[in-house]
Amino acid sequence: GTSSTQTTRSAVSVREGQGVVLLCGPPMHSGELTFAWIFNEYPYFVQQDSRRFISQETGSLYIAKVEPSDVGNYTCVVNNSITKGKVLSSPTPLVLRNDGAMGEYEPKIEVHFPDTVPAAKGSTVKLECFALGNPVPEISWRRTSGVPFPSKVKMKNSNAVLEIQNFQQEDTGTYECVAENSRGKNAARGRISFHAKPHWLQTMIDGALSIEENLFWECKANGKPKPSYSWLKNGDNLMAEGRRQIENGALSIAALNLSDTGMYQCVAENKHGIIYSSAELMVLASPPSFSKNPLKALLKARSGSDVALECKPQASPRAISLWKKGNEIVQRNERITLLPNGTLKIANVTRRDAGSYTCIAKNPFGTASTTGRLFITEPTRITQRPANMEIIVGESIVLPCQIASDPALDVSFSWAFNGQLIDFHGDADHFDRVGGSISGDLMIRNIQLNHGGKYVCVINTDVESLSASAHFANCLIESGPPGPPDTVAVEEITDSTAQLSWKPGRDNGSPITGYIIQARTPFTVGWQAVDTVPEEINGNTLTATVVGLNAWVEYEFRVVARNSVGMGEPSPASAKTRTEDAMPDTAPTDVGGGGGTKSELVITWEPVPEELQNGEGFGYIIAFRPLGAVTWTRVVISTPGVARYVFRNDTIPAFSPFDVKVGAYNNRGEGPFSSIATVFSAEEVPSEAPKRVWGRSVSAAQIEVIWEALPATPERVLGYEVVYWEDDTKPDTVGKVRISANYSAVNVTGLKANTQYYLALCTFNTAGTGPQSTPINATTKKPPPGQPPLNVEWTMIGSLLTLHWDPVTAMETEAEVIGYLVLLRRHRDNEVNSIMTNKTRLELTLSSNDNYLIQIKALSEGGEGVGSEPIHIHKLSMGAQGSGASRLSLLSPSHLSAVLVSALILLSSSW
Repeated sequence: GTSSTQTTRSAVSVREGQGVVLLCGPPMHSGELTFAWIFNEYPYFVQQDSRRFISQETGSLYIAKVEPSDVGNYTCVVNNSITKGKVLSSPTPLVLRNDGAMGEYEPKIEVHFPDTVPAAKGSTVKLECFALGNPVPEISWRRTSGVPFPSKVKMKNSNAVLEIQNFQQEDTGTYECVAENSRGKNAARGRISFHAKPHWLQTMIDGALSIEENLFWECKANGKPKPSYSWLKNGDNLMAEGRRQIENGALSIAALNLSDTGMYQCVAENKHGIIYSSAELMVLASPPSFSKNPLKALLKARSGSDVALECKPQASPRAISLWKKGNEIVQRNERITLLPNGTLKIANVTRRDAGSYTCIAKNPFGTASTTGRLFITEPTRITQRPANMEIIVGESIVLPCQIASDPALDVSFSWAFNGQLIDFHGDADHFDRVGGSISGDLMIRNIQLNHGGKYVCVINTDVESLSASAHFANCLIESGPPGPPDTVAVEEITDSTAQLSWKPGRDNGSPITGYIIQARTPFTVGWQAVDTVPEEINGNTLTATVVGLNAWVEYEFRVVARNSVGMGEPSPASAKTRTEDAMPDTAPTDVGGGGGTKSELVITWEPVPEELQNGEGFGYIIAFRPLGAVTWTRVVISTPGVARYVFRNDTIPAFSPFDVKVGAYNNRGEGPFSSIATVFSAEEVPSEAPKRVWGRSVSAAQIEVIWEALPATPERVLGYEVVYWEDDTKPDTVGKVRISANYSAVNVTGLKANTQYYLALCTFNTAGTGPQSTPINATTKKPPPGQPPLNVEWTMIGSLLTLHWDPVTAMETEAEVIGYLVLLRRHRDNEVNSIMTNKTRLELTLSSNDNYLIQIKALSEGGEGVGSEPIHIHKLSMGAQGSGASRLSLLSPSHLSAVLVSALILLSSSW
């Protein structure tokens, strides 16, 4: 509700140029208050600027230098942001004294933040500073350490308020505000200290302990100020008494019994927060059981080795154990030891130690036993071992590894290279095992430099493991690229940045000189390098901030190390982390449109891809207005994938220009608009049919349609469309041909020969086609002759080529022959010359240093006929004759060599 008290406060009387403070005196309250001041009457609020400031700490109004326009009544408005209640103070009149203006004076700081300001991690801190003075002072801020302000620090209200968002440990320190005018300057300073809610460094884990055992649990938390600890059991406070000791975050219970079972919580608390860590305690009581850890039925041991027989029953409390060999109790001696955990150790075993062994276990709840037989074998010997050798790259070798062993043993061979087991399936190109059960020889094929190093043959039997090693001396590689970094973690993430940390991998013999960071999202193809701060990450740096990320996108990161040898393997990917949401910062592109049907404005755009939508609730704002108008019509579309909007209104004139722009929004707010595009409303289809249309047959497959261009029409004409069909009783359209409006003729091609066609013409624009002209008809010509020119003969004397062929006779259904077309293609520039003749012979002068291809076709009204077989004339053929392209006869013996070469080429290749 709103309440106010209307008794007027006593007037404040000041001289022009003087500074003044009007006190608000807010009422008793709980919760956050915000303050504003009314000047004379509602809703005229005092506007803050460099001269006037309203403190949100005290509520008071500060005027640095009074001007005559300030005279009037001032009322303080107090809003409670929790209850939404509003209270108005009594008005305070401000009047000017009449004893002249006040002279200039140096700044006097009236609003001053405290000497120490406590601030919580992640909170927003606001410091206020304002001074009275004449001229009006300017406020500036700095840190006394000289460290510049990061971009998250904002100045507001003409620098009277310094705001630090997302406060962190590094933002602590002393801040100074300086007020300065031409008369002097004054400064105020104070220290911001850091405090943090508790957070766990160490917590307990669930425990299952035997009755009579001791429990010790410890939890540790960090926070500022240091947190205090308390303990709960099953939700009730736990106090130290009797068997139970509590010391800060440590709980110990001696000699557990069944009543100690329950859910325990460690609580850490400071004045900024409280956190809980929970764990369950189970107290166990059970007789011994060997079901989980029985002795092996048969134990093999090498003669001369040491043997350990384990006695590990499950029992609560712990069982006491006793060993028997056969029916005899095993006694300690210089070779036999009984360990406190129940294990029986026999040193330097011989065949006499073979036999049946039983462990008997006992506790207050019962007894159990387990039995196994000990079998002694002869030692395995390596009879042939691999030797050191020098190898040339590309060779293949066999490294021998052969043994003599006890027949009762199972034997297996494996090989390690530089400490890593060789994968014979994965690297079958280079490594193979050869030899039988007593041989584990290793074959290495096509040896490469990276195969240099230490090879170890490992022989495993039931009772022992032996190894024999060899080096390739000359191929030893000193160093390689680094191994993959480890444990990539996203420490903090904003809408555009992510702070990463990682652990270094192995440097493989050459120090790590730097790192690069790569990222992957559901929208990228694979991993992409990203920008970081610092830009270059050196080898000693294990944290960096990735910048330039898109908001509200799920990212994975990985790190790649490099050294002087090269780039290493990438780290495993970090956990998937989503950036925070933000308002859209990308406008839709490619805004355009047009077309549609009558009374429509069609607007189109390129949708904003999902990775640039920056948050949930994404959609578009379409704004449009007639060209030259001032106010925009706005439409909101809440579907992110839509790329088109149609506005329908009967009042829209046809083909009328509009300003159009498209913006984006999401749950965080509105983003930018695209640049303004001009889009035309739908036009009307043309209303007039073309006049004076006629057609003529050009060939067996083409009809030319000719018309008279239309004079200016009320509708726009983009072009002309010819529609044609065969049977006038069934005008099913055979086809359409379109051409732009600046033409008045078009060729309709691909038609059937000797066929009558009907053709009609209309105009079109984006709205569709107009009315058709009266149809005309035209008949295509008969087809050209199907027979090629035959018996083509040629003679070459010097550079003069003479061609001769038989005439082509057209059939009844074919068009008459009216001449011949000789096509001459030069090999050098692939240029084709066409020569027309009405005779059946032709003389041509050819260049002597080029090759030619010649073809002859009959010509008719229906077009060109079928071509003759191509004739190849080679530059070495000068002085030859032939028919077709395959037979040559000699003119004189002097041309023999040239003609033979030509014949060989002509017979072997057709280029």
